[in-house]
Amino acid sequence: MNYASEAKEKYQGTAAWTEYEQRGNADAADGLMNLFAKLGRLKNLSPSDDSVQSVVKEIQQYITDNFYTCTKEILAGLGKMYVCDDRFTENIDKAGGVGTAEFASKAIEVFCEGN
Repeated sequence: MNYASEAKEKYQGTAAWTEYEQRGNADAADGLMNLFAKLGRLKNLSPSDDSVQSVVKEIQQYITDNFYTCTKEILAGLGKMYVCDDRFTENIDKAGGVGTAEFASKAIEVFCEGN
């Protein structure tokens, strides 16, 4: 089962899923991967660096604008999924280079704890 099917099975009927069905599209997914590429270029910095945290905020806002309202709780869950699900890790690392998913997860954790 691909993760789109898994997500539908798990989240169908929630407010976030309804928003996703209304807003999500392939172009939006490409835009999100561009933000991970941007984050990947900052891997030499600390996850708590202001420029890194700024990109995490961009990612949160991008998800809200294009998919569903991305609360801190949802973003924290996504951050964990980026390293726990090999499919997410592969896609994010493909966009931003090896280690980007791990770096994104750490940066998101800092962001969610500090805001």
